Amino acid sequence: MENFQIKDKAALVTGANRGIGEAYVLELLDGGAKKIYAAARNLDNLKSLVAKNPDVIEPVLLDVTDVGHIKALPETITSLDLLINNAGIVNTCCFSTDNALEIARMEMETNYFAPIQVTLAVLPLLKLSAQAAIVNVSSIAGISSFPSLGPYSATKAAMHSYTQGLRTELAADGIQVVGVYPGPIDTRMTEGWEMDKPKPQQVAQTTFTALSKGESEVLPDAFSQQMYATFLEHPHQLEKAFAEMQ
Repeated sequence: MENFQIKDKAALVTGANRGIGEAYVLELLDGGAKKIYAAARNLDNLKSLVAKNPDVIEPVLLDVTDVGHIKALPETITSLDLLINNAGIVNTCCFSTDNALEIARMEMETNYFAPIQVTLAVLPLLKLSAQAAIVNVSSIAGISSFPSLGPYSATKAAMHSYTQGLRTELAADGIQVVGVYPGPIDTRMTEGWEMDKPKPQQVAQTTFTALSKGESEVLPDAFSQQMYATFLEHPHQLEKAFAEMQ
């Protein structure tokens, strides 16, 4: 499998209107992608991003929980080399709170079932590409449950397992499948978190460097790298370390 290069590629980025998704679009643009399908639930939120290069960036209406939007993707996208499953939601919630089941179902629909459905919708296009890749944005919380984010952590653990399985299944097709496991990043999702938070651009840049090197897992920041090293040394130690952040 050749290492992936983004120059002259066509890419679809979900959740592209802000944060990490927007950073992916901008890095793709800087890297010479020929077409970037920037997807979001509200097209108005994409106007400033599309304005940076309307010839390359095409807005796509996509609520990843809307089956109709997903089914329309192959009608909008004519060719595709790279899919970035980035769209996600997070709610502060513990497994023991009264609304845990409600939150878990809502987050699982967006963070896990949606990427599966989006991937299936565009997979035939990816298989036609001479060099294709799928990037799934998980979280270091998918490796060990993060305090006060129980249901969210479970969705990202599911995303991690999905990424592993998809990587094995698509290897014969030459499709590179990459999992990204950031710690807290400086986005709207982490407003109010008192800690060092890298910029979204760091996640995007690290991801594309990993793609170019043929790497399958991306730990894009110091926090995620440190926590994953702890996990490899002793999984329960990471669980304990996260619990102490409560």
